[in-house]
Amino acid sequence: QAQLVESGGGLVQPGGSLELSCAYSGSSFNMFTMAWYRQTPGNQREWVASISRGGSTNHKDVVRGRFTISKDKAKKMGYLQMNSLKAEDTAVYYCNFPDTLRPWGQGTQVTVSS
Repeated sequence: QAQLVESGGGLVQPGGSLELSCAYSGSSFNMFTMAWYRQTPGNQREWVASISRGGSTNHKDVVRGRFTISKDKAKKMGYLQMNSLKAEDTAVYYCNFPDTLRPWGQGTQVTVSS
């Protein structure tokens, strides 16, 4: 079964940067909108950013200007460049296809702390 695998998380100080990666083993990566989500303990998973099949992007208001979603069609990889990180960005980050959800991956933990 095709899997989503997120990576690139870690511990970073406020103001720092991280780039998350999303790998999908299936064949339909380029057919659908891809999105990043995040979840903190006790809260529902929330949408962070999305990139359409054609490359149009949209970002949650609180991350706009700091986060940038992108993808590499040839590699079937998605990315989330996160700059100027804040403590409130601490969460487990996931990727998926919002129009045709796949089984969720394990996510990647991002911790922003001094």
